[in-house]
Amino acid sequence: MGSPSVKGFRRDRQGKIAMLLLLPTFIGFSLFYIYPTARGIMLSFTNTIDLGSPGENVGFENYIKVFQDPIFWNAIRVTLQYVAINIGSQTIIALGLAVAMDRLTTKTWIRIALLMPWLIPGVSAAMLYRWMLNPLIGVFNQFLALFGHPGFLFFGSETMAMPTVALVNTWRFVGYTSLLIYAGIQMIPKSLYEAGSLDGATEWKLFTRITMPLLRPVLVMVMIVSFIGSFQIFDTMVIATDGGPMNSTRAINYYIFEKAFEQYKIGYAAAMATLLLIFLAILSIIQLRIARAGDSDLSNA
Repeated sequence: MGSPSVKGFRRDRQGKIAMLLLLPTFIGFSLFYIYPTARGIMLSFTNTIDLGSPGENVGFENYIKVFQDPIFWNAIRVTLQYVAINIGSQTIIALGLAVAMDRLTTKTWIRIALLMPWLIPGVSAAMLYRWMLNPLIGVFNQFLALFGHPGFLFFGSETMAMPTVALVNTWRFVGYTSLLIYAGIQMIPKSLYEAGSLDGATEWKLFTRITMPLLRPVLVMVMIVSFIGSFQIFDTMVIATDGGPMNSTRAINYYIFEKAFEQYKIGYAAAMATLLLIFLAILSIIQLRIARAGDSDLSNA
C-alpha cells in the first residue's frame, strides 16, 4: 500500500492529465458555442442589420416586438406541434425496436440497417420524400391510385404538411434513437429477466416490471436530447415545404433564419434565439426534475 502522499500525488497527476486531454474540447466548445451564444445575447439588445457593424443599443425593444409578433407565436405553436408528433412517434417506435432487438434477434446487420436513415443528410431525405409524396408522380399516391383513391396532398395541405414533416424525421432518427435505448437495455442484468421467467412472468410483465423501470435514466436522456433536437428542425421544412402552406410548417428556427439572413433584422432574430434558449433550458430542467432522471423506479421501491 502506498503512503497518503503518494496517492495524493498520483491523483493530482491524473487530474492534470485529464485537464490536458479536455483542453482541446473546452477550446472548441468556447469558440463555437459559448462565444456565439454570448455574442447573440448582446446583439439581441441592438438594432443590428449587419454582423460586421453592430447597431445601436435599443434595450428591450426587440423583445417587446417579439412578444407582439403573431408570426412568432405561430412559429412556436407549429414547432410544439412538430415536437409532440416527432418525439411521441419516435420514442414509441424506437422503444419497440430496441426491445425487439434485445429479445428476438442479435443480428448485427439489423442494427446497421436501422442506422442507415440517420446517415442520410437531411436535405437528401427531404428531397427524396418530396418526390415520393408528390401528389402527381409520387409512389405513395400512385399506389393509392391502384385502389381508386385520389391520393393526398402530403406537403401541400395545411393539416397534413406538419405531421408529414414530423414523420419523415421520425423515419430518419428512429433507428439512431432505438440503438441508444438498446444500449441502455444491454446494461440491465440478464439475471433479472431469468429470475422473472422462472417465476412465470410473461414478456409484457418483464417489460413493464423490469425493462421500463430500469431504463428510466436512459429514456429521460434520450427524450431530452430528442426534444432539443426537434426544436432545431430546419432543413426538412426548407426543402420540402418552404414554410408553407400558409405558415403551417414555418417553425421557429426557420423564422429566425428568415429574419436574420433574408430580412437582415439580426438584432430581432437574436432576441428570438435568446428566448428560445431560455425556454429550452427551463423545459429541460423541468423534464429532468419530473422524470427523476438519476433514479430508476426500482431504486425507490
